[in-house]
Amino acid sequence: MTARPSTLGDLRSSGWVSRPVKQEVREHAIERVANGEPLFAGVAGYEDTVMPQLENALLAGHDVIFLGERGQAKTRMIRSLTGLLDEWMPIVAGSEINDDPYAPVSKQARDLVEEMGDATPIAWVHRDQRFGEKLATPDTSIADLIGEVDPIKVAEGRYLSDELTLHYGLVPRTNRGIFAINELPDLAERIQVGMLNVLEERDVQVRGYKIRLPLDVMLLASANPEDYTNRGRIITPLKDRFGSQIRTHYPLEVDTEVEIMRQEATPLDVSTAAGDVRVDVPEYLADVVATFSHMARSSNQVNQRSGVSVRLSVSNYEALAANALRRGLRNGERSIVARVDDLDALAASSMGKIEIETLEEGREGAIMDNLVKGSVLTVFKDVVPPELTRAVVDAFEEGVVAHTGESVSSADLAQLVDEVPALRDPVNSLAGGDESPAAVGAAVEFVLEGLHLSKRLNKDAAGAQATYRGRT
Repeated sequence: MTARPSTLGDLRSSGWVSRPVKQEVREHAIERVANGEPLFAGVAGYEDTVMPQLENALLAGHDVIFLGERGQAKTRMIRSLTGLLDEWMPIVAGSEINDDPYAPVSKQARDLVEEMGDATPIAWVHRDQRFGEKLATPDTSIADLIGEVDPIKVAEGRYLSDELTLHYGLVPRTNRGIFAINELPDLAERIQVGMLNVLEERDVQVRGYKIRLPLDVMLLASANPEDYTNRGRIITPLKDRFGSQIRTHYPLEVDTEVEIMRQEATPLDVSTAAGDVRVDVPEYLADVVATFSHMARSSNQVNQRSGVSVRLSVSNYEALAANALRRGLRNGERSIVARVDDLDALAASSMGKIEIETLEEGREGAIMDNLVKGSVLTVFKDVVPPELTRAVVDAFEEGVVAHTGESVSSADLAQLVDEVPALRDPVNSLAGGDESPAAVGAAVEFVLEGLHLSKRLNKDAAGAQATYRGRT
């Protein structure tokens, strides 16, 4: 920062050029599109759907509203757009509304530039500080967004007609930056009217003052389709002023959901007095968690209007890993791999995030259990070829019995491969060359549960324990 111009005269000499915030965003977007780079990192599954629309909107210089159900990365995309701003921006030092040194709009900055000329001090603002955000609530006021008279400044002796008595709201304080309103339909209609000038005339007017603040703001908003029509609505003139409306969606592919889960989930590797403990979730169980969400999104027993957020997948993935960690610690294991047993933990992490539609009391648990079983069966059919399991079924028909459960160690489960050699091929296809007892034991249990759900093995379950045997 010491090498940057510190006065208005130095800034002019440096050749710095002022440009509107939308032009600034457009130029950086053009550079990334031309180089084949994504607009920002950390958002998966939108490459062929949402991102082209967003690129169009930014290149056109539009204000944007994102329309989609909860948990579709709307807020993340909005916040990530600050990466398309210049890293540093000069303002008149002390300005509350990021006044452009070449064209100040607040009285304080105008007076300072008029008084000091080229000696006017300059401050530099990082792009992360050029973002403002407000969650729309019914009690949000014009004072919050635009501004109001500051009674303290009036008490100091200034006249009400003095512009310096103004306390600027969030929108003016985000001048020359990006401002976002989340859940826009929840904003009272009379307050939405106050945003019309911001979007069209690019200014704000505070009641009782003959002033006009020509602001330079890029406005973004998010809305839930259900709120869009029922709980609240966006007034027609305000909708008309947004240049682009972009519809978001949940991940279309299970692989995309898995990628998001692994990206967002909290790692559970820990250190104990006995040494480091590592927790792994095998790919096939991560697929089960993601498939659970996809099945819930298509189930007629789940309220689809409220949506099934990707946060459900992330929470379930974390709960699965946490249960595996607890089980492994109790069994004295240090290298832990999640197993089918651990899927029981999904009930607690799911019930608060999806709305079950049933006319019968107490059916929620059964519906959740059926979704989990359906997910396991779907993944099992996808990842384990039938020809690899015929010999396993034959062995159980000849009298083999297998015991599983939380109290059964990974080593005991892995030993089943030696006792039933037919298990080796399907287990190897799942473990991917990992011959550790934890990985082999998890694969064994998945094969047994998949065969049971395929109606090829019987299963007797009692609490956290289960016994698998042949059907004859």
